[in-house]
Amino acid sequence: MKIHKNILVITALLLSGCELTEVTNPYVTEDRFLTGSQSAVTWVNGVRRQLSQTVGTVTEFTELVSDNYFNNYTQSSKVFDVPQINYFDIDVTRIQTAIHQLLEMSEFGLTDVLPGDPESTQQQRAELLRSKAYALILGAELFVALPASPLGEVQQPEQLLLNAVGLLDEAAGLFAEPDDKLVCALLTARIYYRIGDAAQAIRFAQEALANPLLLSQVYYGTQTGPSNNFQSAIYSSTTNQFAPLPRLDFLDPKYFHTTGVVFDDEKPISIAKAEEAFLIIAEAQAAANELPAARETLRRLLAETVAKRPVVMLDDSRETRNGGNRGDYPLTAVSVRFDADSDPVAGLVLDRQAGLIPAYTVSGTSVSEAQLDAAVSQDGLLYLIYLLRQEIFIAEGRRMTDLGIRFPISQREEQNNGHVRPEHTKAVIPSFIPVNRELDDFTYDEQQGTVTIRHDMNKILVAHKSAPEIFPFNN
Repeated sequence: MKIHKNILVITALLLSGCELTEVTNPYVTEDRFLTGSQSAVTWVNGVRRQLSQTVGTVTEFTELVSDNYFNNYTQSSKVFDVPQINYFDIDVTRIQTAIHQLLEMSEFGLTDVLPGDPESTQQQRAELLRSKAYALILGAELFVALPASPLGEVQQPEQLLLNAVGLLDEAAGLFAEPDDKLVCALLTARIYYRIGDAAQAIRFAQEALANPLLLSQVYYGTQTGPSNNFQSAIYSSTTNQFAPLPRLDFLDPKYFHTTGVVFDDEKPISIAKAEEAFLIIAEAQAAANELPAARETLRRLLAETVAKRPVVMLDDSRETRNGGNRGDYPLTAVSVRFDADSDPVAGLVLDRQAGLIPAYTVSGTSVSEAQLDAAVSQDGLLYLIYLLRQEIFIAEGRRMTDLGIRFPISQREEQNNGHVRPEHTKAVIPSFIPVNRELDDFTYDEQQGTVTIRHDMNKILVAHKSAPEIFPFNN
């Protein structure tokens, strides 16, 4: 990680949205900025913008690596669908850079900007602490390891996560709004989930459920803010750049515009929501063989949270999946088999020419209470939990981590940071992950009106639940 802290460089980033470049501005010096009025407000707004950019970058590329979406066009990564992940890939560099920019900007705000502005507030400090913690969470979940400071020592994911716990604890004590405190609790539950500490994960998840509709999002589309590039890839552009795996078709698009000008209606991306608290608790209960309790937790998830999230009836009739890499995507209402051994399921692929379709901007799922009742074994419940995680977190950049895949440290970091060792430059792709683009593969029998997914990855995950890369509570 090589990030300039020169205020001229970072201010240029905030105001222009361009890459870090050296600039000369005789009117804005570091001293003038740090001692001037409104420096804290300006900096916090810049960190919010960087948070949106970082989440957007992570979402775009991790969704392609996963089985949620495949690249159906010539833009974006051509190899993440394989999945092929090399440390010299420019997209690996982009993801790491986005996370480190958020980390460094948050840290600079805490150590230099806020102390220099007598008008800075506890709320601003809390927000920067939470942004720094979120950067550490992303680094821990997505990479084999990362340095947490410029050219610093490489830290393992658990180190990054435990450092984030302290930041969130401090932030929770400074926030005035109850929901801000609950978001800190939910992010802490997410950390302990990844570490595999069931007791602590449940404790903080239950705290977060004081609001079963808790939601924290990052925003796009202001006149000075970034665009939601994922929205463009799945809806707003004239080309259908990314296409969902057909069994997830009914959840696409999660982001869309209903205005004449796209920039006036760019949807936010969720980074913390109450659904995750229920899922963490249910998985811990299932792992402990407390199956009735896990089923009840999942029933509450469906009734108290998912059912109450907004649903927009959307005209998606121009959707033709016309990207070009696959010409056999079904465009009418057909049944889907999750793999060759599964029974066909209706209602997952929509006929978008037949009328308005429901669009789930926060959460949607195909899982029903009847399916929960029918899941009488631990594996059956774990299967539904991971199907719920996949559907509820679609287009939020979470699935790659659930699959156990991790990015390597980038070549740029390796060339500049002597702490990077050869093992840090190798991606983690578990042996049970299909390769050669099979992760996103399917066949379409037009005569039978049935799509068959090549691999039911949730079934495969459950079969390998003891693998060290996945199922934190089973290791």
